Amino acid sequence: MVKGFARLAAATIFAGLSLNTAIAGEVKKPAGEVKKPAGVVELFTSQGCSSCPPADALFEDLVKKGDVIALAYHVDYWDYLGWQDTLGSKDNTSRQYDYAKSFGVRSVYTPQAVINGRTHVNGSSRSEIAGALTKFAKSGEGMSVDIKVMRAGDSIVIDAGEGAGDDDGQVVLVYFDPARPVAIERGENSGRTVTYWNAVTNIQTAGMWHGAAARYEFPASEIAKKGTGGCAVLLQAKGKNGLPGPILGATLVGDAAD
Repeated sequence: MVKGFARLAAATIFAGLSLNTAIAGEVKKPAGEVKKPAGVVELFTSQGCSSCPPADALFEDLVKKGDVIALAYHVDYWDYLGWQDTLGSKDNTSRQYDYAKSFGVRSVYTPQAVINGRTHVNGSSRSEIAGALTKFAKSGEGMSVDIKVMRAGDSIVIDAGEGAGDDDGQVVLVYFDPARPVAIERGENSGRTVTYWNAVTNIQTAGMWHGAAARYEFPASEIAKKGTGGCAVLLQAKGKNGLPGPILGATLVGDAAD
């Protein structure tokens, strides 16, 4: 499905915690072993889109395989078809429109997969997603900056490595739900029950990053407040006019929050 390009009402990445501070004291507990991801796949999907269930199933495979950071953003612009997406939000829709502006395209669509913040492909196409990840890995446009998460007392500490050149970006926290089955009662997918994985519930900026190694601290209790799902950490470059740019590094908070 395709939706015409519309004016954005809000920016994608929201002012969140005021965190860009160095932590005093010894870091006591490292995060669980989370290997460096092959990339970041952001799926824009909707419960009201008849073309989306195959993409949602493919996305489940990506989550279970575990070699990428996989995040699903449920948009709200198909709600008018008769079913309000139970996981959808205007914030998710705004992030998709910001990507469209960044890529210089005039429309958005579902299912759309954004790879490493650098390009978009059909979210139902396993070969296109895999091809983009492989291309970026070979060209050095994969996860080039190390991101580590640690526990220090009641705090979560994020260490972002050094970049190459004049990089400038943001450390972004993306909270998501655990797997959730949804029985769809109306609209194009009426009568289907679909299990949705890693549905994004909140996005916050942890702090600015200017190419040098930096450390960020925030309360571990903040993650608990966001629900029982998970939290991804994205190091995302700033694009033109503050739009989301390439994702340079990523990891999951994992059991550092436990």
